Amino acid sequence: MNATTTSSDPLDLNVKGDLAEPHEPHWISRSAFQILACCLYAVQASLFLALYYNITWLVVLLLFPASHLMHGVLIGFHEASHGLLRKNRRFNEFDGVFIGILSLTSFSLYRAAHQTHHMHLATERDEELWPFVDPKSPRWFRRLAAFLELTFGLWFTPYLFLRTFFRKNSPIRNKRVRKRIWQELIGIVAFWTVVLTAVAWFGLWKYYFCMYLIPAMFAANMQSWRKYVEHVGLSGTSATGATRSIVDEGLTGKILAYSLLHEPFHGLHHRHLGIHHWQLPHRASELTPTTPEETAPYPSYRLAVMDLIRDLADPKVGPHWRTETNASASPASVALPG
Repeated sequence: MNATTTSSDPLDLNVKGDLAEPHEPHWISRSAFQILACCLYAVQASLFLALYYNITWLVVLLLFPASHLMHGVLIGFHEASHGLLRKNRRFNEFDGVFIGILSLTSFSLYRAAHQTHHMHLATERDEELWPFVDPKSPRWFRRLAAFLELTFGLWFTPYLFLRTFFRKNSPIRNKRVRKRIWQELIGIVAFWTVVLTAVAWFGLWKYYFCMYLIPAMFAANMQSWRKYVEHVGLSGTSATGATRSIVDEGLTGKILAYSLLHEPFHGLHHRHLGIHHWQLPHRASELTPTTPEETAPYPSYRLAVMDLIRDLADPKVGPHWRTETNASASPASVALPG
């Protein structure tokens, strides 16, 4: 029997040998979030120095990695909602709440709403994909929602979850959960009141805009585009039929997937909720379609984005749209890899 070994390539998460298991990756893969956070701290420190010494060209240059790393940290927020970011539950909760404060979203609210996304994927009860799962929503409204979310994601995303919380017949009914959500919302308002007061008092606006607001806006928009790539335009009913996954075997693709905590393997995340992100690439073979409705993995993000763009003219998600479309004698939207 072959001994179990791990690849010397930290981006190759496949464990070799007869005893190979997806829970034995390289330590660099297991520490992806911590590495992303440290890189973000380093970029932020560099941004501070560039602003302090008025090196404008360096400030502009650093905004790009700051935005991408913030996007990666936002995905850590998602991992925390599944209890998978940290082994220690208290640390996991702390990281989730803190990232939520910075992204203007209650962690407990996101977690409660995100459960509907997994329990009722691509149905009218999927709160995260509203209004694209609502067949009663007119096309002009869905287009407007897509424009706002893809352009002003830093504010539209919190609105999306607040709508879930405040709307009539909210799926979030547990009194203890609602109480905690209220506490977190008050905490967000209090935190940003103190921060903005201090920024105004000490005249730190250039640091606020360049170290937080601008990269946060870009990061939130990246988050929205990634979410749309994963789901918008699909009409399947299964974990792989209602998601686009990207399996890029190139070095650049592996680095991108690593920096996004392997979210590009999104169909696998919906199929295996309880496993850590670093275990997903090991199961990439499961993404091979076994039924006509399933979507084959895309070999690059570029092809997945191109497929999404074709669907943005009439953004919708879910199999119920097929019924609506057939009733009006129009062809259904089916996403296929380019």
